Amino acid sequence: MEKRSPFPTVFWVANTIEVLERFAYYGIYFGFGIYMAQLGYSGAQLGIVQSIFLLLSYVIPVISGTFADRFGFKKVLIISYLAYLPSILLLMLTRSFSGIALTMLSIGFAAGIFKPLISGTIRAVTDKTNKTVGFGVFYAMVNVGGSFGPIVAGKLRAISWDYAFLAAAIAIVVMLFVTIFFYKEPKREIEGATLGQKLGEIWVALSDGKFALFLVLLGVIFWLPFWAFFNLCALYVDSSIDTHHLYLNMRSVFGESFANFFSHQDEQGVRRVLGETISHTGYIIMIFQVLVSAVVIRFKAIPAFLAGLGVMAGGFVVLGYAAVAASAFIFLGILLFAIGEMITSPRIQEYITWIAPKEKAGLYMGTNFLAVGIGGSASGITYTWLHGYFQGTGHPEYVWYTLAAHLIVGMVALWIFTKTLGEFREREE
Repeated sequence: MEKRSPFPTVFWVANTIEVLERFAYYGIYFGFGIYMAQLGYSGAQLGIVQSIFLLLSYVIPVISGTFADRFGFKKVLIISYLAYLPSILLLMLTRSFSGIALTMLSIGFAAGIFKPLISGTIRAVTDKTNKTVGFGVFYAMVNVGGSFGPIVAGKLRAISWDYAFLAAAIAIVVMLFVTIFFYKEPKREIEGATLGQKLGEIWVALSDGKFALFLVLLGVIFWLPFWAFFNLCALYVDSSIDTHHLYLNMRSVFGESFANFFSHQDEQGVRRVLGETISHTGYIIMIFQVLVSAVVIRFKAIPAFLAGLGVMAGGFVVLGYAAVAASAFIFLGILLFAIGEMITSPRIQEYITWIAPKEKAGLYMGTNFLAVGIGGSASGITYTWLHGYFQGTGHPEYVWYTLAAHLIVGMVALWIFTKTLGEFREREE
């Protein structure tokens, strides 16, 4: 095997920025369902906000990626922070449904500007010898922020939701200073094309029927159930799982101090695990992602991706089983989903960026976000609503069994796609 190239300094600076942004983004988002439930809003209202929020978060990158290709990553990063900060602070000033919805949509817009920039940086500073490990490190850093954000926000919201929002705002300020003083634009061709020309290029990319169909398939069979997990898991744990029993499980294995860190004491003096502190995959991925990537590198992209979908489906089944059996099964379900995520998400992102020429990295990552937007925008109005329906029947676990079936059908659909139309060719440099 060819010797792996070392990563330049900007690779590590970019990953530091990603940690901070995911800390702020997921610190707010993972507890958002609990927040709206505590304010008395319905699952249908929550689902609408989730869908529009994710639509903006993942369609705006189509445009921001093109601006990054033309003007450089650093300038567009700073613009994203200037949109992010006031939007987060506004959450501290409004409690009405319309106010919360508009504020969250503003955060989604700011996040959408940011999203393709760090992955585009990673693509620009990696080569064929270090691309898989590089994206594995990047995805691990995503989940360092994605893990500590909900933990810190969960502990703070037990005191006041405003403290949780303020912590996210502080992270954005730190990102701004890190970018100004330490981020150096990676060496690559900066394009001088107009926005109209760039949008025309996007249309050219999407006019490839095979590529466009592939993006739609990814949105429906992968990103939709993927985001359904993150939309629902914290709310499901808080409303359908015995969180005091989870606390006792954690205390028996890891000790009282560790269990107390992930829990709070309710009005009756009973310690309960905070739903958002465990109902995500970050704390698993930040430990195991590099190891999983080192294994996955041995396999072709699509077969590895299909295997990851199967593991995720198993995780959904176990999550549902936790509501009718021992509560501790929730940890196994999250673990299985996390393993599936570690196999699928970084591998498919790497696959799409390596279809692209290096100077088009932002453009192709932008079109990739269309797939995420398709799935994310459908997740709230389908599975958040479905969860509410099943909860009303007394069987909230049914939503996870439905998601497992969704993934299995998706695996079959993608297998048929690759057998009939073939896989894409990854570039060598």
